[in-house]
Amino acid sequence: MGMYAVLHPLFFVIFIAAVYCWSGPQDAVHITAILGESVVFNCPVDFPADQPVPYVLQWEKKGEEIPIYIWYDSYPTHSGEGYEGRVSRVSQDSPYGLASLNLTNIRESDQGWYECKVVFLNRLPNSHKNGTWFHLDVHAPPRFSVTPEDVIYVNLGDAIILNCQAEGTPAPVIQWYKDANPVEPGGTSGIFNDGTELRISNIRHEDIGDYTCIAKNGEGQISHTARVIIAGGAVIMVPPSNKTKLEGEKVQFTCEAKALPGNVTVRWWKETTPVKQVASLETRVTVRRDGSLVINPVAAEDTGQYTCQVSNGIGEPQSASAYLSVEYPAKVTFTPTVQYLPFRLGGVVQCYIKANPPLQYVTWTKDKRLLEPYQTKDIVIMNNGSLLFTRVNQNHQGRYTCTPYNAQGTQGSSGPMEVLVRKPPVFTVEPEPLYQRKVGESVEMHCDAQEAEGTQKPIIQWQRKDGLPLQKARLRVVGGNITIDSLRRTDFGYYHCVASNEVATIVTSTQLVVEGTQPHAPYNLTAVPGDFSVALSWLPGYSGGPDYKQDYTVWFRESGESDWSTIPVTPSGSTQITVHKLNPGTTYEFQVIGKNPLGDGMLSKVLTVRTLELVPKPENSSSSRKNASQSSNMDGPLPVKPTTTEGFYNPPEGPKPGPPRNVTVTEISNGFVITWQAPLEKAHLIQYYEIKYKTDGPWKTLNRGQVRPEDTSYLVKNLVGGRTYHFRVLAYSAKSYESSDEIKFPVPARVKHKAITAGVVGGILFFIVAIILSVCAVKICNKRKRRKQEKEYNMVACRVTDVRNGGQTAPVSQVPLKKVVASYRDYSLELP
Repeated sequence: MGMYAVLHPLFFVIFIAAVYCWSGPQDAVHITAILGESVVFNCPVDFPADQPVPYVLQWEKKGEEIPIYIWYDSYPTHSGEGYEGRVSRVSQDSPYGLASLNLTNIRESDQGWYECKVVFLNRLPNSHKNGTWFHLDVHAPPRFSVTPEDVIYVNLGDAIILNCQAEGTPAPVIQWYKDANPVEPGGTSGIFNDGTELRISNIRHEDIGDYTCIAKNGEGQISHTARVIIAGGAVIMVPPSNKTKLEGEKVQFTCEAKALPGNVTVRWWKETTPVKQVASLETRVTVRRDGSLVINPVAAEDTGQYTCQVSNGIGEPQSASAYLSVEYPAKVTFTPTVQYLPFRLGGVVQCYIKANPPLQYVTWTKDKRLLEPYQTKDIVIMNNGSLLFTRVNQNHQGRYTCTPYNAQGTQGSSGPMEVLVRKPPVFTVEPEPLYQRKVGESVEMHCDAQEAEGTQKPIIQWQRKDGLPLQKARLRVVGGNITIDSLRRTDFGYYHCVASNEVATIVTSTQLVVEGTQPHAPYNLTAVPGDFSVALSWLPGYSGGPDYKQDYTVWFRESGESDWSTIPVTPSGSTQITVHKLNPGTTYEFQVIGKNPLGDGMLSKVLTVRTLELVPKPENSSSSRKNASQSSNMDGPLPVKPTTTEGFYNPPEGPKPGPPRNVTVTEISNGFVITWQAPLEKAHLIQYYEIKYKTDGPWKTLNRGQVRPEDTSYLVKNLVGGRTYHFRVLAYSAKSYESSDEIKFPVPARVKHKAITAGVVGGILFFIVAIILSVCAVKICNKRKRRKQEKEYNMVACRVTDVRNGGQTAPVSQVPLKKVVASYRDYSLELP
């Protein structure tokens, strides 16, 4: 009674005359909730004569002597012990009943029977009946109450017991695995006490390994792994973890180890160098007795990987690594005194920067005044903070400074940099556009350049355009001229003459053609895969000379196979072919080689191609395509998918987008949202997305052309609780498609209750809509009837008027009739 003392004395009268919910537990509502969630007990109030009167609300739980919740308007509410802050009456604006109760942060102890009691003041106890019974089932995922140690040291012949106990609702089932394989009882091992104990009576070498116990119920599963090892080498129990610190702070890496015997030695490395030998760390690093590494304070150059190695002299040492990221304000690392820009060419003024986190932006000054590159013609700030001058003029000369910023701020500006505008070097002698020689002959290519006044003489260098090194044994360079002796077919190609000084680097090119050789390798090999074929095309390499014609042969094989198959390309000289009789969904490698009268040429680069998968044919494909065209929000018809094999289909060959990424399914209040990310490659080709799903049967289509390319989510409302769904998202281009990876999503069993509630609400809404449509139909019919009557009247009136006016026709009305269009589902009705 002490808890009732705080309530108004009127409550004693109310409790004596309390009106209980009618009928009892047989009419109870059963609710299932997950541990930690919230639930609403819906209890409507049936007022006498439908007139609101004062009432008292009381919620009781079977087995509790004191109500868990009491409410009366304008009086403090009462919450039972253990329910403080977790029970409340729903708001008056809620769709639930006025006596409904909100229970939050559900515990396993909340499971049981609940009863709603409503008392009307100054009314007979049985004049009205309100409320109902509820039974709450609380489900909880498994949680371990007992687990074996993470590492268990044993000797051969020992006996051990691994004990693994778990709690949860429903009661979890325990399963044992050794090195990812189920434990099979027998011999020296057995599973006892409802699976909670794994006993090994005589440890053998084959019993050493990782033992994992898995506890699972309908709400989830958890696992714990114990490593059984023979006493000996050191084992790392707590490895170091990645750290991020600000420059000047202290960092500590943990490396705890156990061993039998326990004389563990811990050593630390930065990258591949012992920390004690890193000069920059010498005065700031400490290795403690417990094996942990301390750096105090950290500096920017300390960023990197740190590795601890543990050993007790038995067996191989174990090691573990972690990464240290040191953040600091952006700073300028080097300030050149003078930088040059080439007059009338493009040039860059460098700001040498170091930043962690990455650089955000750089501000510049010119002649001590703020420079606004975005408002200045011919100047752009590059991603690394440097200034790009697209066309240099004399006004760009001056004294510059740069100031970098990142998320941590800045360490200040650079020193002043004198930027001078000078004329770039110019070629005085350029090589001929083309040098044509035969195999074994020599070629001399000429090049020279001159500096502008006040600058250094340019240095002349020769390079191959393809980046291959020059053959120095057959090479002679005199000034800017280069001579190549004993020409070979590999000397064929483009050559650059590069002239550079402090102002600019200029380049001129020439082509060297070596005749009388076998063909060069074909290039730009491309492929369009089908399901049973691949169409190849390529560009021809140099044929060996104008008098030589080359033919081609295609080499191909399945990826991973050692033997190649060959196909001659016909007609002669053709640079495309379709390879048939391939397997669907298989990766192949292709190469093309040319041949002229002098022999076989060089093979092209290997091209790897995967033939298209055969996708299950959608059910009712013809009607589905029809509905897709009607329901699509896009302009133009959807691509047709021709059937190629019974039960499967493939889109026509053509360019396709990349695969959709990171498909996820999330439960929300009114259903489930399927989300994904657009492809990283060729996303501009997407015309629409399609979502496929399955449970135990074949793949089905969830939607048909309803997701536009700019949308990356889709709402599903009718998933069945207790089932596991498989989803894939397909991105369609005009003539092809690409599929995401498959994901699995188990729908919680509680969704069934939501589906029942949604069905009832949907039925009510459908009934209301039907009434509204009926009323509208009556009004439309009446309106048509009136129009018909008016039309008949007007026709009679016109005839009379025509007679009175001498038979002349009435003037045509200039007001057009309005057309009313009513749309329902996929059909449009045009009303007169």
